[in-house]
Amino acid sequence: MKIRTEVNINSEKQSNKLENLGRLLVKCPDKPGIVSVLSTFLHNQHANIVESSQYSSDPENGTFFIRIEFHCENLLEKATQIEKDFEGIADQHSMDFQFTYANERQRSAIFVSKEPHCLVELLWEWQNGDLDTDIVVVISNHEEARDMVEALGIPFHYIPANKDIRKQVEAEQIRLMEEYNVDLLILARYMQILTPDFVSRFENRIINIHHSFLPAFIGAGPYERAYDRGVKLIGATSHYVTNDLDEGPIIEQDVERVDHRDHVIDLKKIGRQIERRVLVKAVKWHLENRIIVENNKTIVFH
Repeated sequence: MKIRTEVNINSEKQSNKLENLGRLLVKCPDKPGIVSVLSTFLHNQHANIVESSQYSSDPENGTFFIRIEFHCENLLEKATQIEKDFEGIADQHSMDFQFTYANERQRSAIFVSKEPHCLVELLWEWQNGDLDTDIVVVISNHEEARDMVEALGIPFHYIPANKDIRKQVEAEQIRLMEEYNVDLLILARYMQILTPDFVSRFENRIINIHHSFLPAFIGAGPYERAYDRGVKLIGATSHYVTNDLDEGPIIEQDVERVDHRDHVIDLKKIGRQIERRVLVKAVKWHLENRIIVENNKTIVFH
């Protein structure tokens, strides 16, 4: 409980520090003057831009994407009016936009099966105050992680799962997501396929992690088969979950070189290390509103 108390204190301090920090994400047809329009609007709101990153798919007939982080005194009191004032600009320039506020911490659920390495990394980052979210529940189809999770004061729910009872399992999972008011679902090596109904309820709010051999070595024993094939790169991919299995918009990937000296156990160890860091990066970028999903790819403002 001591650890949990310290985390709560850190969360309160961080929330106070961020209470005047806002973020604006914009997607619109590209044309000259968009950056000027946005910066002028924020200047008129007495806001100071502290970070800005932009991307154009094609400067002549493409789509323009931008993320702006800004500081504004008494932002929470002004937020509703700022968003209302921005609607006219958005209509004029055909903008899809989103305002978010750094002090509004998202609520995350972690789904895990037997392998705990990604769960452990997420909990470690969260305990250190480096993962800007409230982990409100952990759900697993195995009991192995219960003691670790409950020691931190986080509710743990064991829900056995297989393809024969998938509908009942997901009904209970959806109930828990609603009960805990979850914003983000993190699949930390959760080895179950989610149904289209479940995925559609949480569009672009489910982040998964898996090895980067795909489409090679699909199914069981990928590292054993990769070893037999003599692969020279081991990697991991984190992506948003869609109804196309393991083919959702990619958020982050990483690799490490291996050689003939590395046996199967070495490949698995290296793979787990990459999975841990790739998943944490993807989750952090989502929480910091650094991602815009465009069709089946992502624009990530590092």
